[in-house]
Amino acid sequence: MIVEGVFGAVHGRAERAGDVSSVPGGLLDVLGVAPVVLDADGRIVLWSPQAENLFGYTAEEALGRYAARLLLAEEHLEQVAELFDRVMVSGERWAGGFPIRCKDGHTRMVEFRNMRLEDGRGDFYALGTATDQATLREVERNLALSVRLIEQAPIGLAILDTDLRFVTVNPALERINGVPAAGHIGRRPYEVLPHLDIDVDSTTRQVLETGAPLLDRPVVGRTAADPDHEHVWSVSRYRLEDSGGRVLGVATSVVDVTKQRRAEIETAQARRRLTLIADASLRIGTTLDLEQTARELAEVCVPDLADVATVDVLDSVLQGHAAETHEGPALFRALAVASACPSEAARAADPPGELAVYDTDRLAAQCVNLRRPVRVPRVEGRDLLRIARCPRAVELLARAGLHSYLAVPLTARGEILGALGLKRTGNPEPFNHDDEVLAGELAARAALSIDNARWYRSQRHAALALQHHLLPQHPPHPVGLEVASRYQPAAAAVEVGGDWFDAIPLAGDKTALVVGDVMGSGINAAATMGQLRTATRAFADLGLAPAEVLKGLDHTTTRLEETIATCAYAVYDPHRAQCRISLAGHLPPVVVRPGRAPQLLDLPTGAPLGVGGIPFRTATFDLGPGDQLVLYTDGLVETRDQAIDQRLNTLLGLLDAPGRPLEETCDRLLHALRHPGDHDDVALLIARARPTPDNQAPGPDAPSDLCAGPFAGAGRPGKYHHQEPGESFASGNEAGLPRSNEVIEPPLCQWREA
Repeated sequence: MIVEGVFGAVHGRAERAGDVSSVPGGLLDVLGVAPVVLDADGRIVLWSPQAENLFGYTAEEALGRYAARLLLAEEHLEQVAELFDRVMVSGERWAGGFPIRCKDGHTRMVEFRNMRLEDGRGDFYALGTATDQATLREVERNLALSVRLIEQAPIGLAILDTDLRFVTVNPALERINGVPAAGHIGRRPYEVLPHLDIDVDSTTRQVLETGAPLLDRPVVGRTAADPDHEHVWSVSRYRLEDSGGRVLGVATSVVDVTKQRRAEIETAQARRRLTLIADASLRIGTTLDLEQTARELAEVCVPDLADVATVDVLDSVLQGHAAETHEGPALFRALAVASACPSEAARAADPPGELAVYDTDRLAAQCVNLRRPVRVPRVEGRDLLRIARCPRAVELLARAGLHSYLAVPLTARGEILGALGLKRTGNPEPFNHDDEVLAGELAARAALSIDNARWYRSQRHAALALQHHLLPQHPPHPVGLEVASRYQPAAAAVEVGGDWFDAIPLAGDKTALVVGDVMGSGINAAATMGQLRTATRAFADLGLAPAEVLKGLDHTTTRLEETIATCAYAVYDPHRAQCRISLAGHLPPVVVRPGRAPQLLDLPTGAPLGVGGIPFRTATFDLGPGDQLVLYTDGLVETRDQAIDQRLNTLLGLLDAPGRPLEETCDRLLHALRHPGDHDDVALLIARARPTPDNQAPGPDAPSDLCAGPFAGAGRPGKYHHQEPGESFASGNEAGLPRSNEVIEPPLCQWREA
């Protein structure tokens, strides 16, 4: 079949070109066919060079001799004579093989084809064509194998001539193309397969001209065999040449690899899904900020899963209530929108922070009410009304080309929180079941983080409310003092702490100034802070000295399980323009005097509250009109990347203007020293002495031994008035001074590390 088709095509082309010659090397040359002509008596009258090559006899040696006696053994003469007579008498053709005796003496099996010839005079001759039987059988086997392989091969095979027209196709290609063989022969590929969007002629022509094969080129398209589905074929093309190098055409093989390609795509999609889930595990829930967590979920989904992703949470859930389970309109609050690129589909989504009421016919409401995914593989016009929030959004989605939609519920700990909405506009593939499963996995992981963030926000708000309630709401206006204060909670990612401040009016126009820090965070720390603040006020009302107040607070703290706190407690007497102060593991206060550089008080640090059994000391220093005392907690100055000495020096540098309003000073300190993401809260209390009728500013020789700055020298020994532990703040001489003015050399201060 192939041989006839190929040679028929070549012959036809030669006729059109006016050239019937061919170069040696064809099939006849491979077989070495040797023609011989005998007369009616069996004598050799014509002898060919091929016969000489086959039998070894030259023309001079063979012409005129009886062929049978020259070439056959004695035992075959009678049989051959009968066959010869039958051919010459009846004119029938005869084919068969005989052992031939060659000139060199060896015997060779030769295949013959014999027929009778007649000339113009009516005389008969015998034409015999001979070839080596072994060579012929080999060619026959190869040809039969080729034919069977082509006919029975599961892959499509075709041969195109040099004009790129089909000359041969096998049954497999007929099935692939959905066109019978007759519909191929003589036509070009694009004529048989007009729906294939490929330039077959140019690539095939290149193979024909260059001889370089084209291997395993993927081709995607549809044929008449399956017009409703796209297939993927692996196509290879080779130039065909005969043994002499003459170009015969192009052979083409076509393998349908649709299943393999689909398996590869599914495998790649599975890897992509696993990568996306692993990425989500790293990217979702990095903070306890609710909006940030929602944004992380939306951004993970884009663009691998959707072109636009939205996260909407039920407003009742955000308010701390359980989600309503009955079917009905749902009130959503949009938390996040993410888009692969700026598009009208993103503009159609609810802006983050806004509320939207979705009726029961809306797909998002159905997703939440039914607590199961809602998938619309092919979005039609009527579906847009159930997806968009308003007619304007319907128009935007239609212009954006929304063609597929998926909503999956956000469920955590058995409670419905909201919905993840996914839209495809640029991605041509519709959402399928695998996409639904992947989106559900992402939503389930994110829902836990969203729920954690929601509960954290609720707890944080509760702790802030408690702390706000426990801190002074309206600072008093003490005699001889101007007071300003600030409390700033930690960043959103960290719970509220237990820092506090207070200004307590005391008898004799005195004022107790307090700043403290309960270690820990959350509601427990805030509640403990409230207890210590209440205890501080109670001890202060007893008129105890600062050291005795801290002693009482230490005793109270030890009775609170696993509680440690630091505190700075000072009492200002406006009539004496003096201040008494004690520290319990707290950072040193700052004194700011007009005309002088701000300085840290050189005080014994003392042990934190809750350690128990360690006495506290009280020091006295002058605080005249215009002087400021700055009390603060460690959250103002401690950071993870700067040394405490450096930060304290920065604090002193910011207090360079004693005449600045205190409220402005508070804001200045917080703005300069605090940064977004700080992990500790801050309590800040600044008091400035004001003139009273019976006090005056200290002279230039007033003692300042308690001031030793910068903080790197805070451990330097200094002199201050010391009050013995247990001595009542009201005791002493009639002037209200302590019983002893003994000079004490304090030990080196030991500051609590961050």
